[in-house]
Amino acid sequence: MADPRARARELARASIEAGDVVGWFERLYAESARDGFAISWVDLAPNPYLVRWLERWPADRPKGRALVVGCGYGDDAELLAARGFEVVAFDVAPSAVARCEARFPGSPVRYLVADVLELPPEWERAFDFVFEAYTIQVLPGEARQIAAEAIGRTVAANGRLLAVARSRTANDPVGLMPWPLTRRELDSFAASGLVLAELEELVEPGDPPVPRFVAEFVRPA
Repeated sequence: MADPRARARELARASIEAGDVVGWFERLYAESARDGFAISWVDLAPNPYLVRWLERWPADRPKGRALVVGCGYGDDAELLAARGFEVVAFDVAPSAVARCEARFPGSPVRYLVADVLELPPEWERAFDFVFEAYTIQVLPGEARQIAAEAIGRTVAANGRLLAVARSRTANDPVGLMPWPLTRRELDSFAASGLVLAELEELVEPGDPPVPRFVAEFVRPA
């Protein structure tokens, strides 16, 4: 495929216009598996911001349960499991979850199919660490706030959420999918009582350069 990102945008546009804001993920992953093209956001390696964040995790801090949102092909989930977390990882695309299970047979990670817009109620305040990268930015309209608030509700007392996303100012053009988050949209993660503990606003080199938020939220005891 000449331009996998263009295909993702085409599938997203058709699905959103049909009233299904997440259905295109399965179509994209299934086409990728069938036709052998790479998905633009799949690196087959852990997210570097997660790697860096884990390097700062105090050795004496208990690990506990972790949740990986939109797990893709599982590299972030496997890294967390290797670091001692009890990991649940989910994706809305069954083809992605199947690929995780095929790549990591015998993994201790519990891979599940789930929709971030309708998370299981038993996940509320159930996880000591939650990782979300680049999921909210591919959702349109009010689905962004619904998803961010749902993710925030999964964080347990004294738990932490690490969120990574493309960023823009409120005056910047929205542009093409993936649609960067404004600071106001980023704050939706805190709607359930989380507190923003650290925010890094950086610009990755590229053509054009890519501004990002790397945010850590905590839930007070």
